[in-house]
Amino acid sequence: MSALTCTHRDHTIRASVMEHPGLPTPWAGGCQITDPNGNTSKRQTLPVDYAFMDDLSKAQHASIAHGKWLVDQKLDHGRNWH
Repeated sequence: MSALTCTHRDHTIRASVMEHPGLPTPWAGGCQITDPNGNTSKRQTLPVDYAFMDDLSKAQHASIAHGKWLVDQKLDHGRNWH
């Protein structure tokens, strides 16, 4: 499976979706973020209420959107994800 990636505000965001077979919603969304200096975060999971999805594509896109939000929070509000 190829990982969905994007660049947002000079940060590379990679969807890191994990499969949990046997569940009705087997895809657990998450992402990793690499800053312009090459530092990569640990896997950042989606909030619990939105973490599990029934479709891989939806989970990947939600993971990328969450990563963009995290980058915006860091750059605009000084919050850190590490």
